[in-house]
Amino acid sequence: MPKPIIGISTCYEKHGMFTYHQTGDKYISAVVNVIDGLPLLVPSIGNLLDIDRLLETVDGFLLTGSYSNVEPHHYNGTNSKPNTKHDPQRDSTTLPLIHGVLESGIPLLAICRGFQELNVAFNGTLHQEVHDVAGHNDHRENKELDLEGQYGFSHILNIHEGGVLAGLTENREEQVNSVHWQGVDEVGDGLRIEATSPDGLIEAVSVKNSKSFALGIQFHPEWKVTEIPFYRAIFEAFRNECIKEQQND
Repeated sequence: MPKPIIGISTCYEKHGMFTYHQTGDKYISAVVNVIDGLPLLVPSIGNLLDIDRLLETVDGFLLTGSYSNVEPHHYNGTNSKPNTKHDPQRDSTTLPLIHGVLESGIPLLAICRGFQELNVAFNGTLHQEVHDVAGHNDHRENKELDLEGQYGFSHILNIHEGGVLAGLTENREEQVNSVHWQGVDEVGDGLRIEATSPDGLIEAVSVKNSKSFALGIQFHPEWKVTEIPFYRAIFEAFRNECIKEQQND
């Protein structure tokens, strides 16, 4: 069998006088090293993207994390604070694409911003700054630490019974990292809560009655995915469904 083709979302970023469609190497490395897939970076070009043609091509789709927040008008949120980083090009690309992926039965793994995009696509809402919400902890990384420290285990993940994540580990508690400031508030219609953090923040959801694997997670399993069994199990489950999709083409 040829390698499964995995679509990967990108961010629209400006460096100097030029703009780029880009994503982090860790996502590409996870696709290459765990899925043994062919990464296909999908540019954030909004309605210029031929979604139908793309869905004919890919065997799975990975929505990546980002330093930007989903613009609040997509979920009727209040205006963001000044200087909040947004990426309207990405919003206009990924939000319509999510429904196309799911309707086509293509496996979907949504990480961090991708997890938040998944919730918004199902009419859910977001906390723009979790650390300012009463009852929630500060889920941002400690920027005084090096990269290893920032992406190290931060809190326990409480895994709910009967879900996708519960099928990937015998444990009902796993250690995960935490490097985000935006988070899920109200869960979107048609989504199932898969896991929460000790302060009750939603850390994972799956799509009810989905045609294939459709999982969104707030933490970053792509980080050291080949070394941490729970993280690897998530990508391996995604890989298995991508291979099934490839065989059905």
